[in-house]
Amino acid sequence: MEHAPLPSGWRRVSLGDVAEIRTGLAKGKEVNGDAVTLPYLRVANVQDGFLDLTEVKEISVAEREVERYRLQQDDVLMTEGGDFDKLGRGCVWESPIPTCLHQNHVFAVRTDPDKLLPRFFAHHAASPLGRLYFLSCSKQSTNLASINSTQLKEMPVPLPPIAEQRAIAAVLSAWDRAIDQTTALIAAKERLKQGLMQQLLSGKRRLHGFKTAWKDRTFGSFISESRLPGTNGAEAKKLTVKLYGKGVIPKQESRSGSAATQYYRRLAGQFIYSKLDFLNGAFGIIPAELDGYESTLDVPAFNINDGIDRRWLVSFVSRDSFYTNHLGLANGGRKARRVNPGDFVKITAPMPEKAEQTRIANAIEVFDRDLSSLRQSLTAIKRQKRGLMQQLLTGQVRVPNSLLKKGAKS
Repeated sequence: MEHAPLPSGWRRVSLGDVAEIRTGLAKGKEVNGDAVTLPYLRVANVQDGFLDLTEVKEISVAEREVERYRLQQDDVLMTEGGDFDKLGRGCVWESPIPTCLHQNHVFAVRTDPDKLLPRFFAHHAASPLGRLYFLSCSKQSTNLASINSTQLKEMPVPLPPIAEQRAIAAVLSAWDRAIDQTTALIAAKERLKQGLMQQLLSGKRRLHGFKTAWKDRTFGSFISESRLPGTNGAEAKKLTVKLYGKGVIPKQESRSGSAATQYYRRLAGQFIYSKLDFLNGAFGIIPAELDGYESTLDVPAFNINDGIDRRWLVSFVSRDSFYTNHLGLANGGRKARRVNPGDFVKITAPMPEKAEQTRIANAIEVFDRDLSSLRQSLTAIKRQKRGLMQQLLTGQVRVPNSLLKKGAKS
């Protein structure tokens, strides 16, 4: 890899010159001597910039080897392999578990803090330049890549003065906090939305002004299957339905379908679901931009009459409490269980009048708009941070003197 020139006072070194690369404990290794059982980190625990400690497993190890594999405060954890976009992912260990080991697929990079600060290195490893290095030297197979300890030791690392490293890390960590806060806000709003949906769509909570009792109705009273013949698998512009009510999208195919397969035209505004993924909430309304796209009878579409609000309908059937209650409708083998349209339209459920449906759908849409805005903000923050990383970690943009002075005193 060619490297851009560094600013005056910076130098470029190999990671192995300023850090110790520690490999972890192999699972299933024979234990010789007195054994102890301790928690250990797996690849699943080490995410991109954070730890997922939801499930921390334990492993037996010889007591004399504990120190060899024990994580220390400020070790930079990095994964050996995985998906291309997650190769070398990692974070700084801050000792949330007092005595914790690490698996051999997780490297612990122990930097010399007088030369390379752990947080500065963690940001560099996560930067576009760091990811490019991992991809350029990794062993790759279909959708997977891996690096070894030798390649990690040879990783080129820019080395500003310690005060500048500290200031750069502080700036980028502030962006990380903004990302974490926005992510947490999205998760909290999602939980609030799900709770509100469960109450409104079940009738446990009524909106102001609505008191009429809900009436049992069959789905067949307001929808009817559409079978407009289309083209074949080699010619059709295909659509598909995402799981859990996440929408209808064009179907991406690496090769053309069979000319012997009959497809059917689907129209904007139709209700659609996947027979195979009914039990995973694959329901949606065809958007205007997919008008005229096609699907087979495995993804049936339905015309909707004026007696129901289509937005309410999708929200109603996309709840896991709805589709899990109809497991008995699925026909076929364990891995290919389908719910046929004839059975679907016979389902009976208590439903409000259309005016109440519309008000419920409007309330849910308020949450959806807020969530969409927050997700756009999160995407923008991440994009801005990536650009700033590229500039700060290569010296193209220097931190202000005021931050350098703080870094020198810290």
